[in-house]
Amino acid sequence: MIFLKSETELSYMRKAGQLTARVLKAMEEAVRPGITTGELDAIAEDLIVRNGGTPSFKGYNGFPASICTSVNNEVVHGIPGLRKLAAGDIISIDVGVEINGFHGDAAVTLPVGEIDEDLAKLLAVTEASLMEAIKQAVVGNRLSDISHAVEKYVESFGYAVVRDYVGHGIGRKLHEEPQVPNFGPPGRGPRLKAGMTLAIEPMVNMGTYQVRTIQDDWTVVTLDGKPSAHFEHTVAITPQGPEILTML
Repeated sequence: MIFLKSETELSYMRKAGQLTARVLKAMEEAVRPGITTGELDAIAEDLIVRNGGTPSFKGYNGFPASICTSVNNEVVHGIPGLRKLAAGDIISIDVGVEINGFHGDAAVTLPVGEIDEDLAKLLAVTEASLMEAIKQAVVGNRLSDISHAVEKYVESFGYAVVRDYVGHGIGRKLHEEPQVPNFGPPGRGPRLKAGMTLAIEPMVNMGTYQVRTIQDDWTVVTLDGKPSAHFEHTVAITPQGPEILTML
């Protein structure tokens, strides 16, 4: 678990977070019917490298790309390639950036053209659950207060929280302790302290919470084939409250 020891280290996290946010903004502008997930990956990698960053995901445990592109019923870890997006799809894009030895990590689920009301609601609820979780990322709270906030909000709309994949600490490494589940009772786990940095990332399914990994050994899909959404921010816990490092 990392504790930022100085304002300089926090500034490095801010730089990594801001470039991460810029990449997701570029993805929002680029996503349209007919573009391929591989083309999105190329745009993201070029933006990262041109701005002095390194793609955190590329080569991580053998992952072959700079972003994860997960479409419709794909939950996380989708590999960019030749797939063309179609109007009515949704696509979850997850990106990590390393600058000066520190990482930022964020994700967003975007509509491709016009999407139906049910999908739009899924996206809105998932993003709102992330913001509910971040409200709990304050000094003195317990880690599971974050987790419980996601579950309580999501389940109030009849959706399911993915349990096999969770958020995480982040800093000098892309993934650090502690794990940050999106479910569970409040008031448990370590006390939150100033200087902790967490990647909080609800993954929410329209149907069952159960998932499986397909034959590429990366892409995770819903077990029932129903859509899934994913939103993520890197957050620093400060004496003044949570600071979202991956928001422009």
